[in-house]
Amino acid sequence: MAHQRTNPPKVLAIASGGGHWVQLMRLRPAFADAKMTFVTVRPTYQSDVPGEDFRVIPDATRWNKFKLLLMAAKIFWIVATVRPDVVVSTGAAPGYFAIRFGRWFGARTCWLDSIANAEELSLSGQQIRPHASIVLTQWPHVAESSGVEFAGSVL
Repeated sequence: MAHQRTNPPKVLAIASGGGHWVQLMRLRPAFADAKMTFVTVRPTYQSDVPGEDFRVIPDATRWNKFKLLLMAAKIFWIVATVRPDVVVSTGAAPGYFAIRFGRWFGARTCWLDSIANAEELSLSGQQIRPHASIVLTQWPHVAESSGVEFAGSVL
């Protein structure tokens, strides 16, 4: 007899700011039955997810190693305490760390590369590819050339 889940799945949805966050928000209907934790770099984005668990992390890029380390530490703490069943990200650096740490804790993970990456998979997407359960692009020709999956676009 199959085990039936009685609790909704815990989903950690994480993205940096700007277009990455906008694309993550477009995915919200897919998580209607989940217990959500949203993670991003801008406190003002909390108004986009009223009533949901919302966490803010430091903003950083690969050009600032110290801030990147702080970001990674905060994301590790969030993943370790939330213990999500699923980690979903639209990029960039925050999603990379969350997917890596999520896998350590047994989460299924999904990277959705930004629609802005119309010619090739993003650097973060290329780096996370071996670690994510699934990597999606929003462009069919990018899927074909990079060996990831295409299932439509969110914008």
